[in-house]
Amino acid sequence: QVQLAESGGGLVRPGGSLRLSCVASTSSSFSFTFSIYDMGWYRQAPGKQRELVASISRGGSTDYADSVKGRFTISTDNAKNTWYLQMNNLKSEDTADYYCAAGSWISRLQRGEPNYWGQGTQVTVSS
Repeated sequence: QVQLAESGGGLVRPGGSLRLSCVASTSSSFSFTFSIYDMGWYRQAPGKQRELVASISRGGSTDYADSVKGRFTISTDNAKNTWYLQMNNLKSEDTADYYCAAGSWISRLQRGEPNYWGQGTQVTVSS
């Protein structure tokens, strides 16, 4: 009913930047009110658990994992049903598959139980 599609991943050198995008779309018979969801970005590195790295509430409050604070910025464009993750000063430890997600409550994102998941986009930070 709701599809989330990420884009913007790729290979980047340490210290570089990438911007990930996530677009929400629905089937014609289903209504998705973008503005009532809280949005997040997760990542999962090889051999590690998936972690929530950034979230933004429907009210605009943001939260970040300590490992990305000051380097990553989450934002939304409600008119485009899109949210973004701007990643600056990337490090090798940021290498992971990144997933966008939408949750009816921030607590669902924090528990790793969003309503909707994207398919993921790979980010590789390497020289």
